[in-house]
Amino acid sequence: MANGQWFPQEWPERIRALTDGTLTPVAPKRAATVMLLKDTDGGPVVHMLRRRASMAFAGGAYAYPGGGVDPRDDDLQVRWAGPTRAWWADRLGVDDTAAQAIVCAAVRETYEEAGVLLAGPTADSVAGDTTGADWEADRAALVARELSFAEFLDRRGLVLRSDLLGAWARWITPEFESRRYDTWFFVAALPAGQRTRNASTEADRTVWIRPGEAAASYDRGELLMMPPTIATLRRLTPYPTASEALAAAPSRDLTPVLAEARLVDGEIVLSWPGHDEFTRHVPAGPAPA
Repeated sequence: MANGQWFPQEWPERIRALTDGTLTPVAPKRAATVMLLKDTDGGPVVHMLRRRASMAFAGGAYAYPGGGVDPRDDDLQVRWAGPTRAWWADRLGVDDTAAQAIVCAAVRETYEEAGVLLAGPTADSVAGDTTGADWEADRAALVARELSFAEFLDRRGLVLRSDLLGAWARWITPEFESRRYDTWFFVAALPAGQRTRNASTEADRTVWIRPGEAAASYDRGELLMMPPTIATLRRLTPYPTASEALAAAPSRDLTPVLAEARLVDGEIVLSWPGHDEFTRHVPAGPAPA
């Protein structure tokens, strides 16, 4: 391929099955991912991880810290600061309960996979250094789902800082994929005193990289990325500081982006509305033997 667009070998067959009605889409699971930024002399850089090649979904692709919603975040009252759950519900296009769970997933997964915690002792403070054996024990318990995020915050005497997040985009995995996610993308700045580390068992490498540099590497075919990742990277490049990117988040359109597969002149055209660079043409007939 000319660039680093992630396009699994099984997609054409699954796309054909979807268009001829022999594949029933699975329901997408709610998820959240965070584009963590920090300022440098050369402009803001974003934290990315490379998924292990052995991963069943997007193996080898560069992505951001993120993951699925923990159902307990729908049910348990979480210590909260910043915009209200109702405000987030309106922003994310869901109800109050789902809004809490999505924001919790963004904060929890960033801590689980990057060791960065967007929470603090008070509504206007942030935790400092989150390394050490006791922190690691709690992080491991979160990963294992032995500890809910609400319980973790209570144990630590912390409140979730929802004001440190900005909702940036929403993408839904194509209907022909066997693993589907309804994912909200957020931006956040690395809190002072904290540092990232590769805490994820799903990643074999992490980098801090300028969005424009990462996009250029994708264009040269050097970095493999899924369409949502490269699309959000491109949207970050105009901002000279992390704070300006965060300030722009409230005006970002959160209309879900969902790939479409349609039959045109004897071939299947796969496209992502509003993102022409990802359009693919797939033969309508069965794959050659």
